[in-house]
Amino acid sequence: MKKNGRYSTSGLVEDSFEPGSRSRVLKNKLGITSKSAMDEIEAREQLRALNEFLEMYDRDHHFTAADICRMHEAWLENVYEWAGKYRQVNISKGDFTFAMARQVPMLMEKLEQGPLREFTPCLFGEQEEIIHAVAVVHTELVLIHPFREGNGRLARMLAVLMGLQAGLPPFDFGGLKGKTKQEYFAAVQAGMEYNYAPMEKIFRGVLARSLRLG
Repeated sequence: MKKNGRYSTSGLVEDSFEPGSRSRVLKNKLGITSKSAMDEIEAREQLRALNEFLEMYDRDHHFTAADICRMHEAWLENVYEWAGKYRQVNISKGDFTFAMARQVPMLMEKLEQGPLREFTPCLFGEQEEIIHAVAVVHTELVLIHPFREGNGRLARMLAVLMGLQAGLPPFDFGGLKGKTKQEYFAAVQAGMEYNYAPMEKIFRGVLARSLRLG
C-alpha cells in the first residue's frame, strides 16, 4: 500500500508518482515535481473549468454520471492521463476506506438513477429542500470517490452548480478548515448510514458564509 500524503492507495495504474517528487506528486503530463506548484496548477485549472461549466450547464440541466466524468476530464485533462476515468485503485483516508474501485461504475450508476435523478435540476423552492438536495448528492459522490484525485473539489463544483440552479449565490467553501473541516469529514462518514443531517449543517454554514460575502 502506498501513501501520497493525504490518501493511502492500493493498486497499479494511478499509483505512479512523478520521479523526483518524493512520492508527493502523482505522475503527470507536465513533469511537475513540486506539490505546491501542482496545487497551484490544479486550482487554476479548476477555476477555468468551473467558468466553462457555468456556460455548459443551465438551470434545467439534469446531471448524470457521464457529466461528472466530463467535468473531471475538462478540469484535469491537461494534467493527468486518467482525467475523467474511474479509478482503478482503492483509496482510504486514515482508518476510513472509500468505495472499492471495482464497485465505482455500479455505484455511479446508482447515483445517477437515485440522487442525481431526484435532486437535479435543483429547482426546489425552500432553502431547506435545497440544502438537503445538495447535501445528499455531495455526500454520496464523495463516498464513492470515483476518481484517483480531485473528488472533493469536483463534488464542491457540482454543489455550486446545483446551488445556482436553485437561484443561490455561488457557494463559498473558504470556511471549511480547522474544526469545521473535521466536522465535514465526519459528515461524509455519517452518510454511510444515510444520515445526511451533519452534511446539511455544513451546507447551512457554507450558505450563510456565501450570503454574507456575496
